[in-house]
Amino acid sequence: MLRYKADRLTLVYMLITTLLLPLQWSLSSFSWPLFLLGCFMAVSVTVMSHNHNHVRMWRSRTLNVLTDYWLTLFYGFPAFAWIPTHNMNHHKFVNREGDQTLTYRFTHRNNLLTLITYPAVSAYYQQSSIRNFLFRQWAINRRRFMLCLSQYLVLALFVGTALWLDWRKALLFIVIPHQIGLFTVLVFNYLQHVGANPHSEVDHSRNIVGPWMNRLLFNNGFHTVHHDEPGLHWSELPEAHAKVAHRIHPSLNEPSFWWLVLRTYILAPVFPKLRRPSLYQAPEQNERPAAAKHLPSEMVQSLPAE
Repeated sequence: MLRYKADRLTLVYMLITTLLLPLQWSLSSFSWPLFLLGCFMAVSVTVMSHNHNHVRMWRSRTLNVLTDYWLTLFYGFPAFAWIPTHNMNHHKFVNREGDQTLTYRFTHRNNLLTLITYPAVSAYYQQSSIRNFLFRQWAINRRRFMLCLSQYLVLALFVGTALWLDWRKALLFIVIPHQIGLFTVLVFNYLQHVGANPHSEVDHSRNIVGPWMNRLLFNNGFHTVHHDEPGLHWSELPEAHAKVAHRIHPSLNEPSFWWLVLRTYILAPVFPKLRRPSLYQAPEQNERPAAAKHLPSEMVQSLPAE
């Protein structure tokens, strides 16, 4: 019933994430290894939610809807929100003016302060897309509106019940992992675009090409080809990246996520030679935004058909 066999790995991650919560909850003492594993799984859920939003996992619409509910519970935000904020906005503008996840909204400086404040700023500006999307669904399709609203409801019941049962455990094993995941996925977006050239055909995104991040997080590092072909399944991204890697500016193919963070935000302020220059260029007058050519029509639909 899976569309791609590779999503067996997704199911394994979902199973681990699901079982980890009652395991931690049942223990009489706090376990740091399990807590850290839970935080990593929370980050993986954000990537799985992103992937399922682009390419639905199941051939069955019912299973896809149930997966949306599961993702909502462990993602910490309604899964439908990817559609107005990501599909309909970020993939349309790709860090150009109009993108609500713009990395240079207030400054082109790329430092630790902009990195750690970006998630809050980005989340704030994305709320208008979600609100407008819900108003639109209320006007054109009440069934879809109620489906979206139900994701808010099940998430509130899930978190609320956990807080009522044991607020300390709920904070440790649900709320904190939620916030870590939501913060991290926006940090990923920032690093994937800051300092790139949004007006370029190929240099609009940064890639993490090292094996570990991609093996553990569903090839999330291959971002250029994801924007070029948003309908590609995550398992197809390495092959697609290999075909265009030679065209991408070398500074946008990073070998390691952690080295990128360490070099740029910790070492470069002390050793300026380690800082890589920004590739950003202002658009030429009357220039057609290059990345917009790659936006398929299905990315601007209201909700996935399946």
